Amino acid sequence: MKNHHHIITVVAYLLLCCSLLPSSTTALLLPLPTQHHIVSRPHHNRQPTLTSLHATSSSSINEDDSPRTLISKGMNSFRNGDVSTSLQYFDKANDSVPDDKLTPYLWQRGISYYYLEKFQEGHEQFSLDVRVNPLDVEEIVWDIACLARMNDSRFFPVENQMSLPKGKKDRRKIMSTVYSLFRNDGATEYDLREAGHDSNISDEFYSLFYLGLYCEIRGETSKAEMYMKMAERSKYATGAGYGDYMSACARVHCKLRGWVV
Repeated sequence: MKNHHHIITVVAYLLLCCSLLPSSTTALLLPLPTQHHIVSRPHHNRQPTLTSLHATSSSSINEDDSPRTLISKGMNSFRNGDVSTSLQYFDKANDSVPDDKLTPYLWQRGISYYYLEKFQEGHEQFSLDVRVNPLDVEEIVWDIACLARMNDSRFFPVENQMSLPKGKKDRRKIMSTVYSLFRNDGATEYDLREAGHDSNISDEFYSLFYLGLYCEIRGETSKAEMYMKMAERSKYATGAGYGDYMSACARVHCKLRGWVV
């Protein structure tokens, strides 16, 4: 009977984790939504543009909401530019699951931490994420971004940065160049720009977005603005990839920085 209850508990937890991630058969291994995990929606049902960045959420946090609902509301708050409220939802979702079992899967909270300039908390979140998803470059890159913002941008690459397991790589080709650039492993800004330019529209967006993030953590604000604005108005971010959470990141990034496209 004890073993039977244990099995039920494990199965229930795994179902909860799967329900919180993008609807893909490989989603459990890929916490960050990418061009392969776009939440598709009809054009008439797109998220509203960020005409009012600091608008507060229309509904308060419901104590009876499930973790899945709380995370969904947090993501919608972020997409609408209300980053502070998004963090409240993510925190509530985390607190609602005992023993911190949900914590390593809250990559969304790490991104909100970054934009709220809570870089230490962001670093801690992404460090936990990588433990359960060691092959996702984006988790590592966002951690490097948090570490860089915590320290003097003149000293790059950052110390104690995480890396992929030896001999392993992210299955997305564009991410190999992103990874090499952020870790200072040989790729250059030019290499990433060309890799995106010579590929499909999703790779173009990701190259521009991460070039913008890279330049920002290096203190190169003018170039960061140029790249991030290009990412926001790219064919991917305004079309097929509009529902991608990273497209929302580009929009929020520009609005928070006052970079009007």
